[in-house]
Amino acid sequence: MPASASSPVRQFVAAAEDAGVRLDRFLAARLPELSRTRVQELIEAGLVRVNGGAGKGAQRLRGGERIEIEPQPRPPLRAAAENIPLEIIYEDEELLVVNKPAGMTVHAGAGQSSGTLVNALLGRGQALSSGGDALRPGIVHRLDKGTSGVLLVAKNDEMHARLSALFASRAISKTYIALVEGAVTGEHGRIELPIGRDPRNRVRMTARKHPAGRVRAARTDWRVLARVGGCTLLEVQLHTGRTHQIRVHFSALRHPIVGDTLYGAERREKAGKTELPELGRYFLHAARLVFAHPRTGATVDARAPLPAALREYLRELAAGAGEDAEKMAARLDREFAAVR
Repeated sequence: MPASASSPVRQFVAAAEDAGVRLDRFLAARLPELSRTRVQELIEAGLVRVNGGAGKGAQRLRGGERIEIEPQPRPPLRAAAENIPLEIIYEDEELLVVNKPAGMTVHAGAGQSSGTLVNALLGRGQALSSGGDALRPGIVHRLDKGTSGVLLVAKNDEMHARLSALFASRAISKTYIALVEGAVTGEHGRIELPIGRDPRNRVRMTARKHPAGRVRAARTDWRVLARVGGCTLLEVQLHTGRTHQIRVHFSALRHPIVGDTLYGAERREKAGKTELPELGRYFLHAARLVFAHPRTGATVDARAPLPAALREYLRELAAGAGEDAEKMAARLDREFAAVR
């Protein structure tokens, strides 16, 4: 395996106590400057060898193996145009609103450089704002990968700045639909818990106060739309835009979003004696954005209907609990029509 001057080959020998450990975990533990994701990328690129042969990320060590790795840096990311279909809810000469599907990352980042919303936007062949970041043209705000729904995009730098100012001044109304575990007490409420990075798990946020960490104020308002199969369907108004805010706040109340295992939800919900299949995402959908157009002053009211997979999950939940699924569907249609 050739080594570059900037990326010398590192060598290790697996000890007897390493037997059964995955190769990627073994290397990530010995090279703290590399994430496990980056180690896996190097393995896939053929830059890791075990006893002279190509390594495999999932292979388990037996002890005594000679392991070599060339920890090359990632090539610079760039946003490239890709032909990916997008559902456009609203569009004019200066901005557009997209209905982002669950599972789509908004922009390129560590471990992912294609298949993003930005790649799809560039694939439409239109101008986008720079926003100060070449990897995020047009992106004024974000949704988590697992969250579906409305997302606002700027086509030029002036509009980007104006929309950013509207978000900063909380002049854009943001409404979500969430299904949470358990029976939420009351019919409406407000959560005001500060949010910061979880020091025990860096991919999570937390609403617990940690004196050594930075926390930011956060406010989430909610009202009950329906109670079904031991869960509660909520309309959620987001007044601040903290990372994972809705997910963190309801987890802190011991009502995690259905399907959100990162924040404590069960992998499979039960309705009565029926165990439902895994949802495959968490039940959180950005249903509506309302704001005054920065150029014209006209009200833009962009709505994304609840995805079919989430509607079907609610039907299955109701049926499993012995409730009338058709009546539930009709009630949801009435509630969604009244979403504020």
